[in-house]
Amino acid sequence: QDLYTLLCESYLYIKGTFSVDGAAAEGDAQAAPVEPGEPQTHLVNNCGPSCLTSFDLHKVQWRMPHVYLNEINKLRLLRTLESGRFLSMAFHSWDLYEFPLLQSTTAHSWAIKAATQLEKPRYVIFALQIGRRNAATKDASLFDACDLSNVKLFLNSTFYPYDDMHLDFAKNRYAILYDMYARFRRAYYALDRDDDGAVLMMNKFLHCGPLVVLDCARQNETVKSATVDVRIEFDCRRNVPPETTAYCLILHDRVV
Repeated sequence: QDLYTLLCESYLYIKGTFSVDGAAAEGDAQAAPVEPGEPQTHLVNNCGPSCLTSFDLHKVQWRMPHVYLNEINKLRLLRTLESGRFLSMAFHSWDLYEFPLLQSTTAHSWAIKAATQLEKPRYVIFALQIGRRNAATKDASLFDACDLSNVKLFLNSTFYPYDDMHLDFAKNRYAILYDMYARFRRAYYALDRDDDGAVLMMNKFLHCGPLVVLDCARQNETVKSATVDVRIEFDCRRNVPPETTAYCLILHDRVV
């Protein structure tokens, strides 16, 4: 069949019967004794020998959203394929860059890359990390504030954001970082405005390490041939500690 499928929205549909024999009604699963008012945290003997479960599969389906083309559009596609013409496909891709050892200063400038107009950044996520690079015993998913005060992304002479951030973690001035983080998910996935867009709450966001999410999705699209120099400038209120690494995740356009 001439079907045009959407793999990213496919799913498995499983139909069957789940059965449990004995156990619960006979008292094999009992709560551990607790003091009055104390929450019950676990059950005892939940998997006793008299508690047998079984699952009988009746049907497993891979359901795939798809569309049928009418005869006119189908004929147009067939003619395009038979002509041997190259078809361009645009999508988003990502690249991760790192600056292994930052100098112990307060002001830093990092020239990351030179990109073409077809692969210019749309979102940039910046973070700092102390002493966790190539350290197997430390949690590499946590990042550090490093007393960050301001971050700017430069695409040639254009910079984002327009205003300085004036961050001060000692005085709890970091609301703008959390707002930028929440707005990113809502914009990137085209969520409803009622959705706050935040996966992490504020305290979890600070615990995992403040991420600086820079939105540069709206740019001047008139120039198509020039290259784009991607640079980040950031300031800290004190010298960055030794063994501090900077990370930059760039979400950019891609055409094949």
